[in-house]
Amino acid sequence: MAGNILVTLALVLSVYSMVMYFFAYRGAKNTLNYARVAYHGMAMTVLVTATFFLYLILTHQYQYKYVYEYSSNELPVGFLISTFWAGQEGSFLLWLLLASILGILLQSYTAKRGDLEYRVMTVYTLSTTFLLILICPLLKSPFAMIWSEQVPIIANTINPEMMQVSYIRAFFDQVTSAGAQPSFADIYPLLQANNIPINEFLITGKGLNPLLQNFWMQIHPPILFTGFALTSIPFSFAIAALMKNEYKDWVKQSFPWMLTAAGVLGLGIMMGGYWAYGVLGWGGYWAWDPVENSSLVPWLVCVAAVHTFLVQRKTQNKQDTLGKFTRTNLILSILVYVLVIYSTFLTRSGILGNASVHSFVDQGRAVFIILLLFIITFLGLGVGMLLWRWKSFAVKVEQDESLLSRELALFTASVTLCASAFIVVFGTSLAMVEISIPPALYSELHVPLAIIIGLLNALSLSVRWKNSTMKEVVKKLTFSLIISVVATLAVIIIGGVHKPMMALLFFSSVFTLVVNAELAYKVIRGNFKMAGAYIAHIGIALFLLGVIGSAGYSKEQTVDLIRGEKQMVFGHEMTFTGYRPLDTDAKKFAFSIKVTDGKTEKLIKPVMFQSEMNGGLMREPDILEGLTKDFYVSPLGYDEKDGSNAHNAKTEVLGIGEEKKLDAVSVKYVSYIAPDMSSMQQGGDFQLGAKLAITANSKTVEKDVVIKKVGRQMENVPVAVPELGLSIQVTNIDKDSKDATVAITDMASAATAAVGPKQEVLSVTASIKPFVSFVWLGVVVMVLGFVVSMIRRLKESLVVSA
Repeated sequence: MAGNILVTLALVLSVYSMVMYFFAYRGAKNTLNYARVAYHGMAMTVLVTATFFLYLILTHQYQYKYVYEYSSNELPVGFLISTFWAGQEGSFLLWLLLASILGILLQSYTAKRGDLEYRVMTVYTLSTTFLLILICPLLKSPFAMIWSEQVPIIANTINPEMMQVSYIRAFFDQVTSAGAQPSFADIYPLLQANNIPINEFLITGKGLNPLLQNFWMQIHPPILFTGFALTSIPFSFAIAALMKNEYKDWVKQSFPWMLTAAGVLGLGIMMGGYWAYGVLGWGGYWAWDPVENSSLVPWLVCVAAVHTFLVQRKTQNKQDTLGKFTRTNLILSILVYVLVIYSTFLTRSGILGNASVHSFVDQGRAVFIILLLFIITFLGLGVGMLLWRWKSFAVKVEQDESLLSRELALFTASVTLCASAFIVVFGTSLAMVEISIPPALYSELHVPLAIIIGLLNALSLSVRWKNSTMKEVVKKLTFSLIISVVATLAVIIIGGVHKPMMALLFFSSVFTLVVNAELAYKVIRGNFKMAGAYIAHIGIALFLLGVIGSAGYSKEQTVDLIRGEKQMVFGHEMTFTGYRPLDTDAKKFAFSIKVTDGKTEKLIKPVMFQSEMNGGLMREPDILEGLTKDFYVSPLGYDEKDGSNAHNAKTEVLGIGEEKKLDAVSVKYVSYIAPDMSSMQQGGDFQLGAKLAITANSKTVEKDVVIKKVGRQMENVPVAVPELGLSIQVTNIDKDSKDATVAITDMASAATAAVGPKQEVLSVTASIKPFVSFVWLGVVVMVLGFVVSMIRRLKESLVVSA
């Protein structure tokens, strides 16, 4: 109740502040102080709301639906805190909290710049109002009680003593015998009638998704949502400029915020990539998943706007003449935030439930409508204001630059970035009509765009504003071209990079790197604050080099490691030495593998454990990180076999519909066998598996191969295929992709072999990831460049205002 009151109060204050700011903009003399006080009151109320929400989580108040759904007694404090943003309602509250704090900084920033505060804060409070609507008690409140909806009761969260109470046991027997799922809404009146508190009935919550129990998920979402909140600020500046019909100072005032948004949003996106690389076990950091794409698109447009902002700043003069690309900058500033809202709609409405492993489930018609209204309102406001002021942009701007000008190069780079954004948003939107774009197609389309961006970047820094001569450009670029050509020839001849497009992308990236490094060296010696753009470009070049190596030239091999026996994989000697539990309840196990590369010996410990949430086998990779390559090991499964037969089993990972050969045997994953969700949610026994088609000697046999959960144990059930002389089992099924790990044993050789002692076999996928460290290094350098540029532009904005 208290939480809902706080959210409602904050909503009222946000609306009041917006109205008072609008009246101040319209000339009212006595509303500005009311607007400021109301905004500060709203921000403080949101802060208290968030603090109260965190208190409920940390103190295990399971009577609240959100706390029950995402937390548990077993979680350490760090992961408990991260449950704050694990669900939709909490993530909206986090976004609102960050936006409210940024609004206080924005209020102070604009208050020193004439009437800018009235206009900017009118628009900005409209954004906070919508965020508050999304978590209000009438929609999807984070403070909803557990009995307010049909929340299923999970058996292992109930106090065992309660199940000994006759009337409670009778309740469960009656509901389950009728074939229904017991819910808290059904049992709450019974508990209330007998004066049993809900927190006495429950001993824990459902817990946090095991994939989210990672250090990076404690900091990635707050940074990403800070980026989302920041994008609303350039939007507010753009609408404020249109409101006054004044376009000279707005770009100077908005530029520091646009740079900050680009840096923070880019960092947040790639932190998600690093989490995927280090936790999910598939060996990559970007899968072109629709939800991943939806956060990438605003960043691409944001970076495009940064470049056209530079042109407008340079080309507008002191007589208030419009600079070049004023209209473009207003459109891009509006689009950045609209695309953030659109990405939120895709992620949170449930519309991508069947297309993305990251998407939230369907949150109901009301949330869908409000999110759609959110998009329509801000898109309509932006488009409407642009159309209203369109004739104001008819002022002629000097067109005296040549084809070899920095203005044209920067504009072309922005167009290329927007083309990338269009490709991604178009492909992602097709998922709404259940049309899936293959990830490889995204990659193929973006390679030429990345080549163009790299070349344009180097060219733009080598030409002057307005015009340059070809002789000047060639003279400036000769050294960089020679270095880039030599480096490209080296990777073709020595490195084995024979794909033409990869070679061109390498050349483009090295060209960008050399040009920017040369300029950065000269600038840093004189004035470090001027080097931000060059540092950011160096980071992007390093990032692209890392992408070329890690995505284009990785090697992967599936191998069965028998305890105590050495195996060579990609020049690394691997020896499985055993396993040990990572917790007192022996739920998580670390599997120790000694790895020797001829020079050093290291121990890696990939982890596997059975998830109590869904019964699936969770696998966490371990990585030997290096400057030039990573040795990446992801566990697939563990088994104990007769010593004589340990080498007979062949293991492969199959996606639904995929077919692979294991020596002379072909196996096709025909369909997924889904578990009984009702039994799974109640913590009961269930089974899941795969229908497999096994072909050998021109004969095909179909078998249902399952994994059973009996009590707290998961059992891989081997299935004999006597017609083919084989035994087959599924050792794991990925809960998201439904990929199945299949192991086949030759029964004939097993029967004739001498029986030996039991041997422990750990199945893993080992891979080499060349230069993946450049991806992470590039992101860090890029963000540093954005920070340096932001500080410089902020100081310039203060000088201009003075």
